[in-house]
Amino acid sequence: MTQSPSLHTTLQDRSEAGRRLVEPLLKYAHRNDVIVLALPRGGVPVAYQVAKALGVRLDLMLVRKLGVPSNPEFAMGAIASCGVQIRNEEALRAHPISPAAFETVVERETRELQRREQLYRGARPPLQLKDQVVILVDDGLATGASMMAAIRAVRMQAPARIVVAVPVAPLETVETLSFEVDEVICPLMPEWMMSIGYWYLHFPQTSDEEVNDLLQRAWLREAASDSSSQEPLDD
Repeated sequence: MTQSPSLHTTLQDRSEAGRRLVEPLLKYAHRNDVIVLALPRGGVPVAYQVAKALGVRLDLMLVRKLGVPSNPEFAMGAIASCGVQIRNEEALRAHPISPAAFETVVERETRELQRREQLYRGARPPLQLKDQVVILVDDGLATGASMMAAIRAVRMQAPARIVVAVPVAPLETVETLSFEVDEVICPLMPEWMMSIGYWYLHFPQTSDEEVNDLLQRAWLREAASDSSSQEPLDD
């Protein structure tokens, strides 16, 4: 578990946050068995910088937070690709809702997850994560429900190693995740966290257009790298 004890450090933006994650991940650089998976949307600009600096593949792990109806920013659970669903029992005790209301949120977020899968990945083949080193990246964590759903979705494919890399998360969340994965990288770990955006100078909402632009740039770079590595040597 990698951390910085400073609680006064502010991240400039998501790009800088990604660059801060690179150094502790350098041991994974330029390896064919490593893939960085971003949690859209905010995790994509962070993950883009990580994958670019390490010279490894970039793709997505589609996850949707299940927000409490009366307070959508507060996660009562999360869903991920492959039908994974996580319930935050502590949140549900604090904000009791009916099973029908819970399922209404699940259905709505499932539709949004499917929309984003089609929008971002299109016809790309499904992820193949068996025996791969998977680095899961987001722009920050609060309860960790979304990341936990992503971890369980990845684990279903039997990866060789799962690493969580985020720029900021509360200490309690990082400690919880450290029991679920092989490694957690988190430079900023406050004991109490008002919001992820509090730790950024610039924290605008990431758009679908920005996500697609960064993905296309990453995938074009990967295609060019694959092409050059397959060129025959001159006689």
